[in-house]
Amino acid sequence: MNLLQMARRFGMACLLLLAPLSIPARASSLTLPPETPAILDKIYSFDLQGAVEAAQHMEQERLNHPLGYLLETEALWWRIWCASADFKYGMSDARRRPKLESDRRYFELAAKALSLAEAQNKQGENAEMQFYAGMAEAAFARLYALRGENRNTARAGVRGREHFLRAKTLDTDLVDADLGLGLYNYYVDALSSLARILRFFMGIPGGSKQDGVRLLEHAMAQGVLTSNIARFYLALNLHRYDQQYEKALGVLGPLAEKYPTNPLFQLARGDLYAKLGRKQQALACYRAASALPVQDAECQNHIHELARVSIAALGSQ
Repeated sequence: MNLLQMARRFGMACLLLLAPLSIPARASSLTLPPETPAILDKIYSFDLQGAVEAAQHMEQERLNHPLGYLLETEALWWRIWCASADFKYGMSDARRRPKLESDRRYFELAAKALSLAEAQNKQGENAEMQFYAGMAEAAFARLYALRGENRNTARAGVRGREHFLRAKTLDTDLVDADLGLGLYNYYVDALSSLARILRFFMGIPGGSKQDGVRLLEHAMAQGVLTSNIARFYLALNLHRYDQQYEKALGVLGPLAEKYPTNPLFQLARGDLYAKLGRKQQALACYRAASALPVQDAECQNHIHELARVSIAALGSQ
């Protein structure tokens, strides 16, 4: 993997900002608006329009809080991911997107979230707002990555890391920051030797893959907002880079079961079954994804195509 590929992967690693959870009694300085879990459930159940509307209501009710803008960004991201994904190397993934004017709203939301978090930190720095600033930078990084803007991806990724580190310095119990730090560590350590040299000259901080896995597992076990997305990315990394398909399936399974109406989770699960040679189970997942109702017509057509080529690939194995 070269440096530019790393930059893209770090951005894609921020593919999902927040994971839907009830708010458990866990150590954290995050103070969530009470409507947060319902909005997250809409996002990950793939009711994206409902999520956008609910997030916009939060923005209106809480003008100075960055979370509503991050949640709307998250809902828009799933539409972008759905429209951009293709099936290659035995898995559906969003790999490339042209620079479109329609992305403007997404960038505006991320910029608003970042400006609100930074403004509050200037008034009185706290771990929560440093965390939200990091998540806003992660939102920039993932779309820059998809659009092939590699330098912008790397810069946003490094800035996000700085915010996450500062959040952990201010509050060591803020486990949710471990998602961003874990992904950064994992992907930076996956660089080739040549890319490591380039990383040094570009001033990109290093990382440890082992630490990355540990941090992702910590976020998965104890995160308030990021538990489910840490689970998703740990499974994705085990699939894509480590070829640990059985372990990846065990990590991903609870997420697909919790949100059976999300066709992208069904496709990801089907891909793992296919790699394990369990064709009937893979076929069931692909058919389930294709049969699910999707509000956005473009996204639904794309899901149908991804399922079709995935099923066709089963026949060639």
